[in-house]
Amino acid sequence: METPTLGVFGGSFNPPHLGHVLALAVVLSRFDVDKLLVVPTFQHPFAKALAPFDDRVKMAELATSFLPRVEVSRIEEELGGESRTLRTVEHLAAKFPHHRLRLIMGADLVVESAKWFGFDRIAALAPPIVLGRVGVSYDGAPTPILPAISSTEVRAAIAGGDWDALASLVPRQVLAYVRDRRLYGAP
Repeated sequence: METPTLGVFGGSFNPPHLGHVLALAVVLSRFDVDKLLVVPTFQHPFAKALAPFDDRVKMAELATSFLPRVEVSRIEEELGGESRTLRTVEHLAAKFPHHRLRLIMGADLVVESAKWFGFDRIAALAPPIVLGRVGVSYDGAPTPILPAISSTEVRAAIAGGDWDALASLVPRQVLAYVRDRRLYGAP
Protein backbone atom coordinates (compact mmCIF):
# COMPACT_ATOMS: atom_id res chain seq x y z
CA MET A 1 0.00 0.00 0.00
CA GLU A 2 1.28 3.45 -0.93
CA THR A 3 2.08 5.95 1.84
CA PRO A 4 -0.61 8.69 1.95
CA THR A 5 0.57 12.26 1.52
CA LEU A 6 -0.64 15.05 3.79
CA GLY A 7 -0.12 18.62 2.58
CA VAL A 8 0.30 21.29 5.25
CA PHE A 9 -0.67 24.86 4.34
CA GLY A 10 -0.04 27.24 7.21
CA GLY A 11 -0.55 30.97 7.48
CA SER A 12 -2.20 33.77 9.37
CA PHE A 13 -5.26 33.72 7.08
CA ASN A 14 -5.89 37.26 8.29
CA PRO A 15 -8.19 37.12 6.31
CA PRO A 16 -8.04 34.23 3.83
CA HIS A 17 -8.22 35.46 0.24
CA LEU A 18 -8.46 34.00 -3.26
CA GLY A 19 -4.68 33.54 -3.47
CA HIS A 20 -4.97 31.03 -0.61
CA VAL A 21 -7.92 29.26 -2.25
CA LEU A 22 -6.12 29.14 -5.59
CA ALA A 23 -2.98 27.69 -3.95
CA LEU A 24 -5.04 24.84 -2.51
CA ALA A 25 -6.79 24.19 -5.83
CA VAL A 26 -3.44 24.10 -7.65
CA VAL A 27 -1.97 21.62 -5.17
CA LEU A 28 -5.04 19.38 -5.39
CA SER A 29 -4.92 19.38 -9.19
CA ARG A 30 -1.17 19.15 -9.78
CA PHE A 31 0.31 17.11 -6.93
CA ASP A 32 -0.28 13.67 -5.48
CA VAL A 33 -1.69 14.80 -2.13
CA ASP A 34 -4.35 12.77 -0.37
CA LYS A 35 -5.41 15.47 2.08
CA LEU A 36 -4.59 19.14 2.73
CA LEU A 37 -4.52 20.64 6.21
CA VAL A 38 -5.04 24.40 6.39
CA VAL A 39 -3.31 25.49 9.60
CA PRO A 40 -4.13 28.99 10.85
CA THR A 41 -1.46 30.59 13.03
CA PHE A 42 -2.54 30.62 16.67
CA GLN A 43 -0.18 33.30 18.00
CA HIS A 44 2.14 35.08 15.57
CA PRO A 45 5.81 34.71 16.62
CA PHE A 46 6.51 38.35 15.79
CA ALA A 47 3.52 39.70 17.75
CA LYS A 48 1.71 40.61 14.52
CA ALA A 49 -1.85 41.76 15.25
CA LEU A 50 -4.35 39.12 14.16
CA ALA A 51 -8.11 38.83 14.17
CA PRO A 52 -9.31 36.40 16.87
CA PHE A 53 -8.26 32.79 16.19
CA ASP A 54 -11.85 31.50 16.12
CA ASP A 55 -12.75 34.09 13.47
CA ARG A 56 -9.75 33.18 11.30
CA VAL A 57 -10.55 29.47 11.59
CA LYS A 58 -14.18 30.11 10.60
CA MET A 59 -13.12 32.29 7.65
CA ALA A 60 -10.68 29.59 6.49
CA GLU A 61 -13.51 27.04 6.71
CA LEU A 62 -15.81 29.30 4.69
CA ALA A 63 -13.13 29.94 2.07
CA THR A 64 -12.26 26.28 1.57
CA SER A 65 -15.55 24.45 2.20
CA PHE A 66 -16.10 23.61 -1.47
CA LEU A 67 -12.64 22.07 -1.98
CA PRO A 68 -12.39 18.28 -1.64
CA ARG A 69 -9.90 16.73 0.78
CA VAL A 70 -9.24 20.04 2.55
CA GLU A 71 -9.59 20.35 6.32
CA VAL A 72 -8.97 23.37 8.54
CA SER A 73 -6.92 22.35 11.57
CA ARG A 74 -6.77 23.90 15.04
CA ILE A 75 -3.47 22.12 15.75
CA GLU A 76 -1.60 25.33 16.60
CA GLU A 77 -4.24 26.21 19.20
CA GLU A 78 -3.78 22.74 20.71
CA LEU A 79 -0.01 23.31 20.84
CA GLY A 80 -0.54 26.75 22.41
CA GLY A 81 1.88 29.67 22.61
CA GLU A 82 3.76 31.12 19.67
CA SER A 83 3.22 29.38 16.37
CA ARG A 84 6.37 27.94 14.85
CA THR A 85 6.28 25.93 11.64
CA LEU A 86 8.95 23.54 12.91
CA ARG A 87 7.01 22.71 16.07
CA THR A 88 3.79 22.22 14.07
CA VAL A 89 5.45 19.99 11.46
CA GLU A 90 7.20 17.91 14.15
CA HIS A 91 3.87 17.46 15.95
CA LEU A 92 2.09 16.45 12.74
CA ALA A 93 4.88 14.00 11.87
CA ALA A 94 4.39 12.34 15.28
CA LYS A 95 0.58 12.43 14.98
CA PHE A 96 0.59 10.96 11.45
CA PRO A 97 3.59 8.60 11.48
CA HIS A 98 2.36 6.64 8.45
CA HIS A 99 1.94 9.72 6.25
CA ARG A 100 4.37 11.63 4.11
CA LEU A 101 4.18 15.36 4.89
CA ARG A 102 4.57 18.17 2.33
CA LEU A 103 4.69 21.85 3.28
CA ILE A 104 2.78 24.07 0.85
CA MET A 105 4.39 27.48 0.41
CA GLY A 106 4.45 30.38 -1.99
CA ALA A 107 7.68 31.38 -3.72
CA ASP A 108 7.64 34.62 -1.72
CA LEU A 109 8.20 32.57 1.46
CA VAL A 110 11.13 30.67 -0.02
CA VAL A 111 12.98 33.99 -0.23
CA GLU A 112 12.44 34.42 3.55
CA SER A 113 13.07 30.78 4.55
CA ALA A 114 16.66 31.49 5.66
CA LYS A 115 15.11 33.53 8.50
CA TRP A 116 12.81 30.69 9.61
CA PHE A 117 13.64 28.80 12.75
CA GLY A 118 14.87 25.32 11.74
CA PHE A 119 13.94 25.52 8.05
CA ASP A 120 16.36 22.71 7.11
CA ARG A 121 14.60 20.41 9.60
CA ILE A 122 11.17 21.55 8.31
CA ALA A 123 12.22 20.76 4.71
CA ALA A 124 13.51 17.33 5.78
CA LEU A 125 10.25 16.44 7.57
CA ALA A 126 7.89 18.01 5.01
CA PRO A 127 9.62 18.66 1.66
CA PRO A 128 8.08 21.90 0.33
CA ILE A 129 5.77 22.19 -2.61
CA VAL A 130 6.63 25.69 -3.82
CA LEU A 131 4.06 27.60 -5.85
CA GLY A 132 5.11 30.52 -8.02
CA ARG A 133 3.68 33.91 -7.21
CA VAL A 134 3.36 36.93 -9.49
CA GLY A 135 6.08 39.47 -8.69
CA VAL A 136 8.44 36.94 -7.09
CA SER A 137 11.43 35.83 -9.09
CA TYR A 138 14.76 34.29 -8.23
CA ASP A 139 17.02 31.75 -9.86
CA GLY A 140 15.03 28.52 -10.10
CA ALA A 141 11.70 30.06 -9.02
CA PRO A 142 8.61 28.21 -10.25
CA THR A 143 6.42 29.78 -12.93
CA PRO A 144 4.15 32.41 -11.32
CA ILE A 145 0.61 31.09 -11.00
CA LEU A 146 -0.60 32.70 -7.77
CA PRO A 147 -1.79 36.30 -7.91
CA ALA A 148 -0.02 38.97 -5.88
CA ILE A 149 -2.82 39.41 -3.34
CA SER A 150 -1.72 40.78 0.00
CA SER A 151 -3.71 40.29 3.21
CA THR A 152 -2.38 43.69 4.33
CA GLU A 153 -3.95 45.34 1.28
CA VAL A 154 -7.15 43.34 1.80
CA ARG A 155 -7.41 44.56 5.41
CA ALA A 156 -6.84 48.16 4.28
CA ALA A 157 -9.59 47.84 1.66
CA ILE A 158 -11.94 46.39 4.30
CA ALA A 159 -11.23 49.27 6.69
CA GLY A 160 -11.89 51.67 3.81
CA GLY A 161 -15.14 49.95 2.87
CA ASP A 162 -13.94 49.26 -0.69
CA TRP A 163 -16.28 46.27 -1.15
CA ASP A 164 -16.20 46.42 -4.96
CA ALA A 165 -12.41 45.90 -5.06
CA LEU A 166 -12.65 43.21 -2.39
CA ALA A 167 -15.17 41.19 -4.40
CA SER A 168 -12.37 40.13 -6.79
CA LEU A 169 -9.88 39.32 -4.00
CA VAL A 170 -11.79 37.56 -1.21
CA PRO A 171 -14.33 34.71 -1.27
CA ARG A 172 -17.86 36.11 -0.91
CA GLN A 173 -18.63 34.02 2.21
CA VAL A 174 -15.53 35.43 3.90
CA LEU A 175 -16.52 39.00 3.00
CA ALA A 176 -20.01 38.44 4.41
CA TYR A 177 -18.49 37.08 7.63
CA VAL A 178 -16.10 40.05 7.90
CA ARG A 179 -18.96 42.51 7.43
CA ASP A 180 -21.21 40.70 9.88
CA ARG A 181 -18.50 40.52 12.57
CA ARG A 182 -17.11 43.98 11.70
CA LEU A 183 -13.57 42.62 11.51
CA TYR A 184 -10.58 44.71 10.42
CA GLY A 185 -12.42 47.97 11.00
CA ALA A 186 -15.16 47.11 8.51
CA PRO A 187 -17.71 49.92 8.33
